[in-house]
Amino acid sequence: MPKVIASAPNAGGRHQRGRRVGSNLAEINVIPLVDVMLVLLIIFMVAAPMLQKGVEVTLPVASRSADLASERIFVDVPMSFSKDRRVFLGKESIGLPALPERVRQLMLTRTDKQVFLRIDGRLNVQHQMDVFDELKAGGVRDVGIVTEAPKQ
Repeated sequence: MPKVIASAPNAGGRHQRGRRVGSNLAEINVIPLVDVMLVLLIIFMVAAPMLQKGVEVTLPVASRSADLASERIFVDVPMSFSKDRRVFLGKESIGLPALPERVRQLMLTRTDKQVFLRIDGRLNVQHQMDVFDELKAGGVRDVGIVTEAPKQ
């Protein structure tokens, strides 16, 4: 908002002004800043779900399955396991021989020694047992198998 500065009535000189208007440059107009921030917020809200990428696994169906609480360790075994012998610990792709050491590192600070296995339903039982053996070698006490609820 401009300031109005009053001058003295008889300050001398031929050119006297009754009032003069000066602008204050210290004020910041925040409306464009808020507009830009809201546009950036909307862009990030739309783009964030697109950045999340997971491993596609077709889960087997079980008639008695329950929902799991959060904060669990998941090992994903995709269909490509039969070719490359790689599993996903969280979002990290690791080879099967390195799985026991990585699981051992995760289990050091945890009280529950549980891991949940999301294995593709099209893989055979031997592949499942190979992953079980490596998890047990890493110090896992209980291995749970994640399944889908049946469609009703």
